[in-house]
Amino acid sequence: MITTKLNRIDELFIRLKKDNKTALMPYLMAGFPDIETSLNLLIAVAEAGADLVEFGIPYSDPLADGPTIQAAAERALRNNINTDIVFDLVKRAREKTDIPVVIMTYYNTIYRYGLERFANNAAGAGVDGVIVPDLPPEEAAPWREAAIKYSLATVMLAAPTSTDERLKKVTEASEGFVYCVSLTGVTGARANLPSNLTDFINRVKRVTDKPLAVGFGISRPEQAKQISQVADGVIIGSALVNLIADTGARCIEAAKKYIFEIKASMDS
Repeated sequence: MITTKLNRIDELFIRLKKDNKTALMPYLMAGFPDIETSLNLLIAVAEAGADLVEFGIPYSDPLADGPTIQAAAERALRNNINTDIVFDLVKRAREKTDIPVVIMTYYNTIYRYGLERFANNAAGAGVDGVIVPDLPPEEAAPWREAAIKYSLATVMLAAPTSTDERLKKVTEASEGFVYCVSLTGVTGARANLPSNLTDFINRVKRVTDKPLAVGFGISRPEQAKQISQVADGVIIGSALVNLIADTGARCIEAAKKYIFEIKASMDS
């Protein structure tokens, strides 16, 4: 098995496990609602208690993202953001925060940019890992070779529809943590968590001891608290992006308040 050396993600989960805590991992779209505000949001959620930030590179034809993230991506693209600007934002954020930053993007973005160049520039900016939803373990070797060279974790996604054999393959290839998709479908806030979520997490636990983070559909403090009792990380994306869209000029203040409340619920 090939692995990256210890980075901020590994150190985070080691520390949280020792403290019996769960990571709060909000998702932000780079360039949304505008380029500078997305930078300020990254810093703001870190200050509010986020343990790791997923920073999305907007993509015109996403596979895993629902209407909320799609709309944010379209707006970010109209703001003329690109991969180099995203890396520059992370580099600037590093002047204010040291929490892990994980890029979420699709493989075509990495492929067109160049695997070696993407890994080198991401690591140079201070990125700690990359989530690529449309990159299966069987096709990931060229990218993982470049990522490992620059100590970038490649986070794989596990789905509730996966067989135990498939879960074993996905978790063996995943570094940093395993992204457990809570439901079948695309991203988006849901009123209720899936009834079989705990069973799914327990299935993944039976094939790996790596940290498990749950995403898709989480929006409320009580949901985050419920997941924090069975997993190592809680990922909140669409609910936060919705809040940013709805609060306009007050989005940074609103995002900080929301993340603080979620974190307080998880730690209570």
